[in-house]
Amino acid sequence: MGSQLRPPRRPSPHRPRLAISPQLFLVPVFLCGYCLAWILWAVPEPVGLAYLALSAITLALYAVDKAAARADRRRISENTLHLFSLVGGWPGALIGQQWLRHKTVKAEFRFVFWITVVINVTAFVLVCTPAAHALLAWWQTH
Repeated sequence: MGSQLRPPRRPSPHRPRLAISPQLFLVPVFLCGYCLAWILWAVPEPVGLAYLALSAITLALYAVDKAAARADRRRISENTLHLFSLVGGWPGALIGQQWLRHKTVKAEFRFVFWITVVINVTAFVLVCTPAAHALLAWWQTH
């Protein structure tokens, strides 16, 4: 319907410069933090593989949603994108947002996205650190 009303997009005669957002530095920071946790606290390898797989899937979802937006087709729901970020795909979502320039303007979406990141990283810390395990054991006995 909408594609008949819009003229086709012309490619830009100028290549846009790929600006690296400071937010992207969170991905290698988290990777270093994960590696440190893996070395110090023996975080199971499947946890890292899950982050990698979920990030790849989430990045692919962002790419599919961006293509659907451009073609005026049915989109992937924001709740689905947030769910994948929440369960561990946030590094891929962050890369997708910056690389594809997708979902970077809508303030409400960005706000919820950062909440999913905070919840996921907090859960990672609570599940993986010995201090959190000791605190949980203490809490269960009192």
